[in-house]
Amino acid sequence: MMLLKSLRSSGTSRSVLLLRCAGSLRNAIKFDYDLVVLGGGSGGLACAKEAVAYGARVLCLDYVKPTPAGTKWGVGGTCVNVGCIPKKLMHQASLLGEAVHEAVAYGWNVDDRDIKPDWKKLVKVVQNHIKSVNWVTRVDLRDKKVEYVNSIGSFVDPHTIQYKTKQGELKQLTAQYVVIAVGGRPRYPPIKGAFELGITSDDIFSYEKEPGRTLVVGAGYVGLECACFLKGLGYDPTVMVRSIVLRGFDRQMSEFLAAMMTERGIRFLNTTIPMGVDRTPEGKLLVQYRNTTTQTDESDVFDTVLWAIGRKGLIGDLNLGAAGVQTYNDKVIVDHTEATNVPHIFAVGDIIYGRPELTPVAILAGRLLARRLFAGSTQLMDYTDVATTVFTPLEYSCVGMSEEMAIERLGADNIEVFHGYYKPTEFFIPQKSFRHCYLKVVAELSGDQKILGLHYIGPVAGEVIQGFAAALKSGLTVKTLLNTVGIHPTTAEEFTRLSVTKRSGVDPTPASCCS
Repeated sequence: MMLLKSLRSSGTSRSVLLLRCAGSLRNAIKFDYDLVVLGGGSGGLACAKEAVAYGARVLCLDYVKPTPAGTKWGVGGTCVNVGCIPKKLMHQASLLGEAVHEAVAYGWNVDDRDIKPDWKKLVKVVQNHIKSVNWVTRVDLRDKKVEYVNSIGSFVDPHTIQYKTKQGELKQLTAQYVVIAVGGRPRYPPIKGAFELGITSDDIFSYEKEPGRTLVVGAGYVGLECACFLKGLGYDPTVMVRSIVLRGFDRQMSEFLAAMMTERGIRFLNTTIPMGVDRTPEGKLLVQYRNTTTQTDESDVFDTVLWAIGRKGLIGDLNLGAAGVQTYNDKVIVDHTEATNVPHIFAVGDIIYGRPELTPVAILAGRLLARRLFAGSTQLMDYTDVATTVFTPLEYSCVGMSEEMAIERLGADNIEVFHGYYKPTEFFIPQKSFRHCYLKVVAELSGDQKILGLHYIGPVAGEVIQGFAAALKSGLTVKTLLNTVGIHPTTAEEFTRLSVTKRSGVDPTPASCCS
């Protein structure tokens, strides 16, 4: 109590005060572990490994429940097993199929008349890579002295965690700190046949049979990416859109992306919701759906139905009530230090309410948290201006504010939008469409025009925007951007050539590539 009064009188912040008090408590109470991490995904493992580096005794509890289709996977979380990594590999596979045809135009003697992918071979090599990453991850945890138990951990009280061994024995342990990093899983709609007949992104990357004619329900980035790599691999996807594509992204760029997909032959069922799924006598999937605009009911037959309608946090098995941790819907509420309402319990990654659900965000937040807990750091995670990419054939990458967000925060009269179409040099010979190659910069109107957001649709968008993201966080202005000499001929240089504003009304289509 004397320590608490002393810290209060010193003007120490509440979060630091609570951590110091917890450190004092550690000296009085013997815990089994300094840190227990619930969840073995990117954020949890990053936190665990960082904490061990500073001398903490760390245990990670992690278990993956099989999907309704029976899919299961190893350590590493969503990104490694059923997210970023297999998605990027499937994306690359689809781009290579397109590149084979382009090679003919460039003079390669390739017979491109009957080129087809081998789905089973592709799935096998993707899964082999994932298993190699699982193995490396386990070895890394062992080498770094992070204890790993393949079991679900749940709270008994704020400092006590319970789990079940492989033999079925219940064990309990105590921890000074607990980090909740269990992530999330795809949602299923509450309709007939959803669980029994549909799959999700948790299943598609290890799916044994060819997807064939596929209905992708949902138009977030997961749904659009899956639809695009399936189309690139020669299958026939249809995207069902409840309201708008890419909710939360810049509207103009999102509509451009949908138009690009339509141009490539991907069908959209707009303002439509699924009503039920049945198995036909031929083994196909009969999907009933309703157009909410016309209020008409229709149906169609597909080989595969893939649900991509969002994700839910995995709080159900944690018994958070025993620890008194507050939640909102299926997510954990935290403050700016990743602390829950219980001072020694934290959360990182996709399980947090209201934060970007991205792997690099979880990793950095986990590392910074461990440094604050065990290395005396005060650095907090900055969740603003986080870059992201949608891996469609023409990728969409962005960082900072959308045009709508800038208008809402500053007012339309106080922002300037520089924009332009461009023509990638490598598109000319194979006569690829560059109709949707477009970029824009959202900036303040006054002064040197501080840049608020950058948006780009085109080849390797993620590689282009990553560097600009660092520049934006460093205070990039339009004056600096336009005074930067571009690397020619690249698509990234188009940002340094932007001169047309939306306000001017001038056509932003370039006359040539070199002027």
